[in-house]
Amino acid sequence: MASNPPWLKTEITADERLKNLKNTFETKYGESPLFYACAPGRVNLIGEHIDYCGYSVLPMAIEQNILAAVSVNNSGTIQLANTNPLYQDFTVSCSEDIAIDRDNPKWFYYFLCGVKGIQETFEIPRLVGMSCVVDGTIPPSSGLSSSSALVCCSGLLTMEANQKSLSKVALAEICAKCERYIGTEGGGMDQSISFLAERGTAKLIEFQPLRATDVKLPDGAVFVISNCCVEMNKASTSHYNIRVVECRIATKMLAKAKGLESSRLLKLAQAQTELKASLEEMLTLVDEVLHPEPYSREEICKVLDITLEQFSADLLSANTQHMTQFWLHQRAKHVYGEAARVLQFKSVCDSEPAESIQLLGDLMNQSHASCRDLYECSCPELDQLVDICLKAGAVGSRLTGAGWGGCAVSMVPTEKVESFLQAVRAAYYLPDPRRAAMEKQSLFVSKPGGGAAIFLEE
Repeated sequence: MASNPPWLKTEITADERLKNLKNTFETKYGESPLFYACAPGRVNLIGEHIDYCGYSVLPMAIEQNILAAVSVNNSGTIQLANTNPLYQDFTVSCSEDIAIDRDNPKWFYYFLCGVKGIQETFEIPRLVGMSCVVDGTIPPSSGLSSSSALVCCSGLLTMEANQKSLSKVALAEICAKCERYIGTEGGGMDQSISFLAERGTAKLIEFQPLRATDVKLPDGAVFVISNCCVEMNKASTSHYNIRVVECRIATKMLAKAKGLESSRLLKLAQAQTELKASLEEMLTLVDEVLHPEPYSREEICKVLDITLEQFSADLLSANTQHMTQFWLHQRAKHVYGEAARVLQFKSVCDSEPAESIQLLGDLMNQSHASCRDLYECSCPELDQLVDICLKAGAVGSRLTGAGWGGCAVSMVPTEKVESFLQAVRAAYYLPDPRRAAMEKQSLFVSKPGGGAAIFLEE
């Protein structure tokens, strides 16, 4: 074992979940785990689809997490199993180059992203053998970062098993990069909050350099998560990467219009920095430079003075090569507006005005409208669910996560929580047998949880 990394918890209580995980591990491998690792999911309170554009976001960790039991051995293999029978076992040789099939995003490939990230960071020629059993309480494909939590848990336990040590910030950055092996061009929010979260507080996550600042949420309200029960897998669809590409192109179009050298600019935040402009000025610039009608490849190439071949090679990703239309005005308008809402949200939390709950609710509602209308990352079920949440007593409700399915997060005055839960249950879940069956794990109050950890059993 590595010598006491900064998040090592030496003891945990053997709760029912841990007991079951330990029993599963012992039955499968005929030995006890050496240690355990966990990494939480997250809910993003505000700041959707802007981390990969270089802007700050405001998430909190949730209590649901990925938990893994691990033993270390000289088998020369990494054996992976999951407590969920839907997820098959997998074994990989420690001496082989770890291959990740991005066209087939199975659960174990996410795990192997974390393994590969640590192996490459430390240039480990042959990893130590491991046996692992993974258990998860984060609903998959729900916008609560189950896949990123799995990558983070895997990176953390691989580091520990191979007796290496890194800071939480370094681990978060490595896990953000290595999740791209599965094809998702994320911005780093999910991995950052998974490692940097602290119980009882949300975090403002800033990038370049990566840092996290406590954000005290107001007393008198709680955050309720509700799953619309439409699954969306970022790695198996191109919706997410299409938005990344549209923002990249919008950056270059804005830079070109203002006479900047656009070849090195990839993120909308970089364009703002180069222009030394405020977010409000950038919103005005978007209206002046980008037309609301969709752009064709040919029009973009003409403005940027590049060939169609350069366009495909330099601006599109592997799963966006089919794109022919690009909605640049709407995407840039969302990003700059949402970046401003994040700063306003933190400002309200810091200054604690009397009407802070209503102000934060208004910002959440504006965020959902922007995600729905400008970024077009909602879906009819999510919009219906958000509407039901507002009618049930939420002061603010919005989609959280990538969108196109998954969860809404609602800010609910504490005294209305019970009636809120009953109303949402009755209006959204109970009328539909499939949703009704999923309701227990789909509708819950969440408090800010702690970050990723390694621990031993007491």
